[in-house]
Amino acid sequence: MYSLNAYRGMQFYGVLLLLPAAILLITFAYLPTANTLINSLYIPSFRGEPRTFVGLENYQDLLSDTTFWQVARNNFLYALGTIPTSIALALGMALLVNARLPGRGMVRMAYFTPTILPMIAAANIWMFFYAPQIGLFNKLLSIVGISGINWLGDPNVALSSVIVMSVWKEAGFFMIFYLAALQSMAPELKEAADLEGTSRWSFFWRVTFPLLMPTTLFVLINALINAVRVVDHLFILTKGGPNNATNLLLYYVYENAFSFFDRTYAATITVVILLVLALVATLKFTVLDRRTHYQ
Repeated sequence: MYSLNAYRGMQFYGVLLLLPAAILLITFAYLPTANTLINSLYIPSFRGEPRTFVGLENYQDLLSDTTFWQVARNNFLYALGTIPTSIALALGMALLVNARLPGRGMVRMAYFTPTILPMIAAANIWMFFYAPQIGLFNKLLSIVGISGINWLGDPNVALSSVIVMSVWKEAGFFMIFYLAALQSMAPELKEAADLEGTSRWSFFWRVTFPLLMPTTLFVLINALINAVRVVDHLFILTKGGPNNATNLLLYYVYENAFSFFDRTYAATITVVILLVLALVATLKFTVLDRRTHYQ
């Protein structure tokens, strides 16, 4: 039995261990979130005048902002295009490089190389691919007699072009998590399935994929976060154009805060983004986690 003083000493020791992480969370997460929420209830000051409290007026303006709804739709389509595709490609690449194939170390490196490139560098590379006159893709199309496409200047194609670049950048990163999960599986499972005469397809769907669900959930959350925090390569490739065809939520926040100097409206959009992410996180922890098998 511990004495009361010893018990309190252990509690104090635990608090000291948690204190550095708590300070970081409060300083860089909770306080900025609270400050953003407060700012969304005001309109900016002009010529040194104090800012004015307007309550939920900014949120009412947001609901009637057609540009915001276009940007939200763009972001939904961007997430719909990048998340499933990146996860499927990552899983396929992980299954491939986990198999016994010649030179699989080089294949792994080739798949992972886009991940280590800075986003600005990757965007500049793809800017060359997409260039209307001298771009690689239009040069290849001209070989087979197809006229060039304005990949980043056509509103009907620009968002898809950004999605393709994002998938290329993210799939190799997610592959690493799937590869680690595959290599941690007990080899006895495959040996038992071979003795039973189970096909590869059946073994994948009935054994491998269910055991990869924790990894899939982790990758899914990261892919969702990546789909919301897109700024840097939009700044290089399209700057949200043409006609807001590639403008996404966080870039719209950046525009309002630093181009239009309306930081309270930017704070309002940020609060809405945080609420959506909180809703998705709640869904993940209350519904998806219960349906996931953990080893």
